[in-house]
Amino acid sequence: MRTLGIVSATILAFPAFADTVVSARTIRPNHIITEMDVTFAAGELVTGFARLSDVIGQESRVALYAGRPILVGDIGPPAIITRNQIVGLRYYANGINISTEGRALERGAVGDRIRVMNLGSRATIFGQVLNDGTIQVRN
Repeated sequence: MRTLGIVSATILAFPAFADTVVSARTIRPNHIITEMDVTFAAGELVTGFARLSDVIGQESRVALYAGRPILVGDIGPPAIITRNQIVGLRYYANGINISTEGRALERGAVGDRIRVMNLGSRATIFGQVLNDGTIQVRN
C-alpha cells in the first residue's frame, strides 16, 4: 500500500507533457494542409490538436503562421463549392420536390450553410451543402 502512495505521488508531481500541432511554415487561407505543412511543438492547448491525422487533409480557413499552434476554428473540411459556381438547388416540402440551378455566393464544404442566388428568380436563399455538391434548401 505504501508503494502505491509513492507511485501516485510521483505521477502527480510530474505532469504528462503533450505535444500540440503547429504550422511548419506560413499557410495561406484555403490551402489543403499536407504532412510537410505541420509539425509538433511542446505544450498542450485545449483548443488545439494533438494528432497530425486530425489536421492533414483539412483546409485552412485563416492564415496559419510558422511555429504557431493550429486551433480548431482555424481549419475545416475542404470546400467543394467555390464562389460564383453554378450549383443544383433542391427544395423538398410537403411532398413537393423542386430542382433548379443557382449561383453560389460563397465557398462551402459539406454541411456548411451558404448563400445562393436562384438563377430563375434572382432571389438570395440559404442552403446546406450536400456530399454531391448540390444545395439543400429548407424553409
